[in-house]
Amino acid sequence: MVLLLASIAPSIALMYFFYVKDKYEKEPRHLLVKAFFLGALAVIPVLLVEMRLNIFDAAANRNLVAAGYTAFIVAGLVEEGFKFLMFYLLIWRNHEFNEMYDGIVYSVFVSLGFATIENIGYVLSTGFSVALLRSLTAVPAHAMFGVAMGYYLGIAKFARTPYREKYFRLGLIVPIALHGIYDFILLSQRYYIMSVFVFYVIYLWRRGMSNVRELVECSPYKDLPDEDYDDDQRR
Repeated sequence: MVLLLASIAPSIALMYFFYVKDKYEKEPRHLLVKAFFLGALAVIPVLLVEMRLNIFDAAANRNLVAAGYTAFIVAGLVEEGFKFLMFYLLIWRNHEFNEMYDGIVYSVFVSLGFATIENIGYVLSTGFSVALLRSLTAVPAHAMFGVAMGYYLGIAKFARTPYREKYFRLGLIVPIALHGIYDFILLSQRYYIMSVFVFYVIYLWRRGMSNVRELVECSPYKDLPDEDYDDDQRR
C-alpha cells in the first residue's frame, strides 16, 4: 500500500499544481478525470506497439544508434503519439477547450495518467528507492512533455488558419523530440552525455513554466469580474 501511494503521489501533486495555475477559468473536474484515465488507458496500446518495435536491448547495448532508436521511436514517438491521440479524441473539439492554457491542463492530465500507470509498474517491481527517484525525474518529465504538447495545441486551437497546422504539428513533434532527448541521455550509457541530464531536467522545467506563464496571461477571462467565471456557477 505504501509503495502504491508513493507511485501515485507525484502525479497527484503535479496535477494539483497545474490545475491551480488555471486561475482565471478552471476546467470541469469530470473532464479532467476522463483525460487522466484516457492517458492511463493509453498504456495498453503503447505496450503492444513498443513490444513490436523494440528490436534492441538498449540497456545492454552500448550502441548509440540503438539508444537513439529506442529513445526517439520506441519511447518518444509511440508514447507521445498515443497521448496526442487521446487528447485529440477527448479534448480538441470539446467546447470546454475555450482558452489556450486549457491545452496545457488537459495534456498534462493525459500525460500524468500515462505516467502514473508506468510509475506503478516500475515502483511495485523495484521498490521505494525507485519511487523516490522517479518522483523527481520521470514523472515530472512526463508532465513537461505534456506542457509542451498543450502549449502548441493551445495556440493551434485559436490561431488563424495559416498558422493552425504549423502549431498543431508542433504539438506532436516537440514532445517527441523532448521525450527522445530525455531517454537518449539515460540510455546512452556515456558519461559525457549523461553528465548533462540534470541540466536538461532544469531546462525542461524552465521551458515548461515559461509556456505556462505565457498562456495563463493570454486568458480571455483575465480581466472579467469573478462572478463571470465562477467555477461553481458554470459547472
